[in-house]
Amino acid sequence: MHEKVKKALDVIRPYLQADDGDVELIDVTDDGIVHVKLLGACSTCPMSQMTLRAGVERALIREVPGIRRVEAV
Repeated sequence: MHEKVKKALDVIRPYLQADDGDVELIDVTDDGIVHVKLLGACSTCPMSQMTLRAGVERALIREVPGIRRVEAV
């Protein structure tokens, strides 16, 4: 599952990088929780939680079966 999440993040990453941000995969738990670290502009952006939920989480849940939630660490 870890590799599938990494591949899905690679698809999302260019959109974040276009706004000087990025995302780093920290961990994928056995119960489908993905821990990521928001980097660059995403780490200080007031809209980062919306990006995390509406962008990153939604894409990962759609692309990787078994993912239940994405959390920023």
